[in-house]
Amino acid sequence: MILRPYANALFSMSIFFGLSFTASASDAKLGENLRAHLADKAVKQADIMIYLSSQADLSGAKNLKSKAEKGRFVVNALRDTAKTSQKSILSKLSKAGLSYDSYYLGNIIVAFDAPVQLIEELSADKDVARILHNPVVSVIPEISKEQLTSEEFLGTGDNIISTGASKVWTELSNKGEGIVVAGQDTGIDWDHPALIRNYRGKTANGVDHNFNWHDAIRAPVAGGTNTCGYASTQPCDDHGHGTHTIGTSVGDDGATNQIGMAPGATWIGCRNMDNGLGRPSTYLECFQYFLAPWAYGADPASGDAEKAPDVINNSWGCPTSEGCNGTEFIGVINSLNAAGILTVAAAGNDGSSCSTIKDAPAHHTAEVLTVGAHDHRSGNIASFSSRGPSKFDGLTSPDFTAPGVSVRSSIPGGGYASAMWSGTSMASPHVAGAVALLWSAVPALKGDITGTVNLFKATATGKTSTQNCGGVSGQTIPNNTFGHGLLDVYKAVTQR
Repeated sequence: MILRPYANALFSMSIFFGLSFTASASDAKLGENLRAHLADKAVKQADIMIYLSSQADLSGAKNLKSKAEKGRFVVNALRDTAKTSQKSILSKLSKAGLSYDSYYLGNIIVAFDAPVQLIEELSADKDVARILHNPVVSVIPEISKEQLTSEEFLGTGDNIISTGASKVWTELSNKGEGIVVAGQDTGIDWDHPALIRNYRGKTANGVDHNFNWHDAIRAPVAGGTNTCGYASTQPCDDHGHGTHTIGTSVGDDGATNQIGMAPGATWIGCRNMDNGLGRPSTYLECFQYFLAPWAYGADPASGDAEKAPDVINNSWGCPTSEGCNGTEFIGVINSLNAAGILTVAAAGNDGSSCSTIKDAPAHHTAEVLTVGAHDHRSGNIASFSSRGPSKFDGLTSPDFTAPGVSVRSSIPGGGYASAMWSGTSMASPHVAGAVALLWSAVPALKGDITGTVNLFKATATGKTSTQNCGGVSGQTIPNNTFGHGLLDVYKAVTQR
């Protein structure tokens, strides 16, 4: 199975579970993905994600004015709930001699090598709401890495110009200052010339990676080696995808390579894949880090909500057809929303068929900002861009589209790439950067998730399609191909 960044649509992988599983009342708490795994009688144990029944009441965050206040409230409520409700389950895991990780975000415990009998006992526990599989996932597809020199390109990328971002810079003297963009991906080449200048860890006195970088790959995911090692204390990218995506959000070398939407914003990062191998739990860990970053080696419970980013780019998906349940992150994202942190997600590269927005987190269309891809040179939808309606909630999706065809951005080693760097992976970081521009220019919107998403929808350049999906005509706006249309950040900023 594949837990893949959405970077190139030119691949195919299928997994078929021709298995049966007879569920008892308590077994009904087991996710379909876990039941399919356990239906193989040869399976004696599994890595699992245990979701606790007790969930923090975060409704009070809505009435708080600032993002900082919202963040503190949400983090404190989540920690208090986890501290009191996880004791019994943690005790059972300890007595069984299992290794585990406890997360207050979502009130989730990840246990490794849990015997089938213990899983059955846990499913009958009143403190447990559900148990999902935490599968190891396969290597992501290779991406073209054509390297270009700075002499081959001068000025601002045409993809950036097409969104109106460069007009925000020149006419409004705003480049996203004061906003923090986060990227969880394959890592980041932090001292790349286009990224080092606005890394939040870069200070006048040197570099401090504490609170600015986390490596969720603390041990090998499934064997093998990678160039970053494990639990890296400084940003590192063992693949290239993460360096490319964060470059599109904020990259600028201060000279001839203006590759990012919001070059005045700062960035922080989290690695969630081991040379292309990931797990739902590594994505969860990055989400928790972004909610309240902690210092290297410190207890995650000591994390500081005031050091949280403002917007998170997620150019990856967790397909149900390849082992994921599809609901792993719904509560997690709701908590981030309550804290005023906006989650941007790539729609997926499973187009051009309808109902192909089907993977978490993008299919949570009511909770995240879902981004499809268009070719900024023509305005046409990218053939690979996933279409709505969402397979999860049936809503019209994506929210809108952004440039995602042959996008030039940074790659590890100080270079730049274009050519086959196509995908909704390339589209969503445009939007994360656009959020930075908007919130910097209109501080009153910072942390207002609903107001921000609605403004971008209202100011997108409406675009229709000949394709009808889910009973929605492609000639209407929004539709299930372009959503509300093409991203126009200049219009969003100036019409606010």
